[in-house]
Amino acid sequence: MKLIIKLLIGIVAGIVIGLVATQLPSAVMETVVTFQMIFGQFLGFIIPFVILFFITSGVASMGADSGKTLGLSAGIAYISSVLAGVLSFVIALIVLPLFITESQPNVGEESGFSPLFELEIDPALGVITALVMAFVFGIGIARTESPTLKRFFDEGKTIIEKLLWNVIIPLLPFYIASIFAEMAADGTVWETLASFALVLILAIGTHWIYLLGTFTTAGAVVGRNPFTSIKNMLPAYFTGLGTMSSAATIPVTVEAAKKNNVRHSMAETVIPLGANIHLAGSTITIVMAATTVMMMFGDLATPTFANMLPFIFALAVIMIAAPGVPGGAVIASLGLLTTMLGFTEAAVGIMIALYMAQDSFGTATNVTGDGAIAMLVDRFVHGKNQG
Repeated sequence: MKLIIKLLIGIVAGIVIGLVATQLPSAVMETVVTFQMIFGQFLGFIIPFVILFFITSGVASMGADSGKTLGLSAGIAYISSVLAGVLSFVIALIVLPLFITESQPNVGEESGFSPLFELEIDPALGVITALVMAFVFGIGIARTESPTLKRFFDEGKTIIEKLLWNVIIPLLPFYIASIFAEMAADGTVWETLASFALVLILAIGTHWIYLLGTFTTAGAVVGRNPFTSIKNMLPAYFTGLGTMSSAATIPVTVEAAKKNNVRHSMAETVIPLGANIHLAGSTITIVMAATTVMMMFGDLATPTFANMLPFIFALAVIMIAAPGVPGGAVIASLGLLTTMLGFTEAAVGIMIALYMAQDSFGTATNVTGDGAIAMLVDRFVHGKNQG
């Protein structure tokens, strides 16, 4: 929650700086734009390494003989995330055009401010290249059980995770502030702020529609009342809401799943796995926020099924190994947003702000949905759930 407060302070500070930009020395806005340029390019440089090390390490850890439980859990988690993304896009497509119109065509266009100097940090890998490499090495390590390569990718993952915690996350409020300062100076900030509350309400509503659908499906398969199942999972939901961490919520989620008659051994296996590979709530928010940004920014493509479905399928893969840090899901998705949807630097900044504003609700949905997956996997592996 502290990060959200810092982000809100950053937004307010950025708006204030932007509104009084004409009364400030030109070096102030030039410094703001310079920081935005450097941080944005550094973020783009890091994303392929996030994908490469996190996915490789995760796939390699599954092992060559990972078994039926792991395969089912990963498969159901992927399908769940894809369906969550499609649901989010359909709702966004129905509701957002009622509030966001083409009267906002200039949001995010280039401002009249220039950086103090030019610097170009090229990514070492393309996003899709990193994704393919991650699966090639991950599966290869799992098959060959190579300790040297596994240690390399595990330690690489640790380095990137520390970089996210110690550099990227602390600097995010300043990056968001620089984006809003530029928009405020351009006079386009109020249209953006008006969309924040709408996206928050839509995302949370979609989270609950998804959870109801997921537990209804699981209940039909295992023969349990979905509303009773959801009620039993509420402690996990509210713990996830407060901690903003799927990992920190694992003990509560395990106990909640057991109340839904999931076998103890199965709950203790599937729930920790789901905390790392099942981010349906985060997927909903990313798709909702991405659709909103595409409608707001006049220079981005119009969101359609033709461009959003491939993005959702790829996003569900990325979500399997998103970093376990606040905002980790949206950070991991930035590569897809820029390569597949053509997001500009300003669009990326707004995307991060929109996502982080409701990160705790996405986490709560992630961990609650893990309970439904545990019910399904328990049923498919062992047959009838224990009574």
